[in-house]
Amino acid sequence: MAELTPRQIVRELDRYIVGQDEAKRAVAIALRNRYRRSKVDDAMREEISPKNILMIGPTGVGKTEIARRLAKLVSAPFIKVEATKFTEVGYVGRDVESIVRDLVENAIRMVREEHTARVAPRARVIAEDRLVTLLVNPPKKPSNSFSLDYLLGRAKSPETPAKEENAELADERERLRQQLMKGEIEDRELEIEVEEAAPSLEVGGSAISLGDMMGNMMPKKTKLRRVKVKEARKILEQEEADKLIDQDAVQEEAIRRAEQDGIVFIDEIDKIAGRRGGSGPDVSREGVQRDILPIVEGSTVNTKYGPVKTDYMLFIAAGAFHVAKVSDLIPELQGRFPVHVQLKSLTREDFQRILTQPDNALTLQYKALLAVDKVMLTFEDSAIEAIADAAFTANETAEDIGARRLHTLFEKMLEDISFNAGGDMPDVDVTINGEYVAEHLGTDAKKMDMRQYIL
Repeated sequence: MAELTPRQIVRELDRYIVGQDEAKRAVAIALRNRYRRSKVDDAMREEISPKNILMIGPTGVGKTEIARRLAKLVSAPFIKVEATKFTEVGYVGRDVESIVRDLVENAIRMVREEHTARVAPRARVIAEDRLVTLLVNPPKKPSNSFSLDYLLGRAKSPETPAKEENAELADERERLRQQLMKGEIEDRELEIEVEEAAPSLEVGGSAISLGDMMGNMMPKKTKLRRVKVKEARKILEQEEADKLIDQDAVQEEAIRRAEQDGIVFIDEIDKIAGRRGGSGPDVSREGVQRDILPIVEGSTVNTKYGPVKTDYMLFIAAGAFHVAKVSDLIPELQGRFPVHVQLKSLTREDFQRILTQPDNALTLQYKALLAVDKVMLTFEDSAIEAIADAAFTANETAEDIGARRLHTLFEKMLEDISFNAGGDMPDVDVTINGEYVAEHLGTDAKKMDMRQYIL
């Protein structure tokens, strides 16, 4: 884990998220405490558990983005789930243990990518040699099955190739190798053998590969596939990288990261906050809470990679709590989220900052998108103010959907430009000012027709 101080963490989050200082401070402290815990002695380390966080605030104010950016900042395994997707044990639907299994899968994917990057240079050399061989001697047919006659010794074994290539073949290989290095035959087609994907079963809302279940008991089937050289190179490099990687080491590291560094973001937790003395759906909601409780408290979940402990995972829950209250959660679950932070609704000034300050600001995104079609956008300060005012007014008069409102406004505002751009048109410079915004969005946010846009 990166040795970042809370101030440094907040500074990094500020690059993408405007405001919400209280929430940023809380997650920064939680992350730093993980690093502090890793430095204490073993006996004390076992006693220190993460202080889970409950974020309270309307949609679109940055709850999910804070958690996602936090995980990305320290390369921690991360998963976002919606509490409403899970059902009480005994009901049809996803079980809560799938949260941990999915987190481990993400950790496996993350660690495998890191190991692949380490062996990539060696895998590239081996794949290039295989590619030259395939270009010189294309495969005849895929080896999908074993011959019974061959196993019983009644069939002839494949002929052993010559120990040394003749001069003509060696020259051909060298010529092809040089062409590969120069990229001269990238579009040339050839046939390669690729493994067929094993069928999978849907169990508890998760897909399980039958190949993983059977292990190496059955031979892997292959098929001939005709591809271009540039695609074949990628396939072969991946195959060779998989051979060079120590899969046991990948699994061991992934499980360690999931257990010690994993971050689970549970959204819409207020939707499963049932009221006392209720019946019907409320009973089921409380049942989901009780099923989630052991995961948050600390338990062991069996996965296909082995048992995984959840004791030291960081859980961040979030909800608007417009109708339900935090007190409507069962007391045991409330106690497992000791840190409560309140996220505020966005102001006009917040919207202006969102449009200009973050590294991924919408203005920058749309500039990059339309620049592909030779449309150069420029946003004046008056336009930024008008858009921010429209977003704030729309959230005040209609449903408050936070910063997501900006996506709606931008699509409406730039619809004509986006539709007409493209083709052989010359470079066009377009300046977006306050008058343009008023013309396309209207001066009164109440009268803006946004029904065609998904909010």
